[in-house]
Amino acid sequence: MPRMPRSAPGPDEAASLLRFHDRPRLQEATLVLAFTGWMDGGDVSTGTVRRLVELTEATPLAEIDSEPFYILNFPGTMEIAALFRPHIEIEEGLVKNLDMPENNFFCHRAANLVLFLGKEPNLRWRTFSQCIFRLAEEVGVARILFVGSFGGAVPHTREPRLYVTCSEQRLLPEMQQYGVRRSGYEGPGSFTSYLMTQSPSSGLEMTSLVAEIPGYLQGTNPASIEAVTRRLAKILKLPLDLDSLRTASTEWELQVSSAIDEDEDMAERVRRLEADYDDDLLQRTEGM
Repeated sequence: MPRMPRSAPGPDEAASLLRFHDRPRLQEATLVLAFTGWMDGGDVSTGTVRRLVELTEATPLAEIDSEPFYILNFPGTMEIAALFRPHIEIEEGLVKNLDMPENNFFCHRAANLVLFLGKEPNLRWRTFSQCIFRLAEEVGVARILFVGSFGGAVPHTREPRLYVTCSEQRLLPEMQQYGVRRSGYEGPGSFTSYLMTQSPSSGLEMTSLVAEIPGYLQGTNPASIEAVTRRLAKILKLPLDLDSLRTASTEWELQVSSAIDEDEDMAERVRRLEADYDDDLLQRTEGM
């Protein structure tokens, strides 16, 4: 018996999974997305958008019900299962905190801007996309901008490289004025890649900006968060006071450099990365 095609989620399902706190009507607004997980190296994706929420004092707009979209109990070893289970904190026999997945939208009306912080869905990508598209239609979003990050060959003493992918050819020249490079990639895809393939049919433009950051460092990277936040503020034309981010960035870089100086092999590795980075930048400048 032939398999019947699965039906697409209807508008009522997407509407039922969205809970609005406010319903502003914006004009040709931009929605900036950040997801934990696959493309959040150094916490740069979520760290950047979280700083934008704080600096613009954006207010809660809506949330997506997380229940249908995540695997929380994955069978396997402790190491594998721990990647899926929610983080919990217990003190003196009492549960203090349980971090369940959240997907929250925020709005900064003056800048015609919507910001999203969430977790990449494990399941039902099509339905999750419809939730985003439904919100975009409700509040007047015309463009989606994803900011992501990955560990690469950039030293911590240099600016992250930014790579751009667009849903339409005509968007690429506009983005190149910001010193970004065009992406070239083949391999496992992300939810945002899927979202980009679906955006045009919903009447939305979509751009992905992914930062290449130091791959030899683990944990939150304040320097890369500051650099990407600054670049994104320029693209979005947001007049922001970034002094607090610059201070945190400088302190972090000094601490990392001090630790690396005590490891001769690592210090040599960073010097090679710096030389390669500078040579690449020089070649690109000469080629313009």
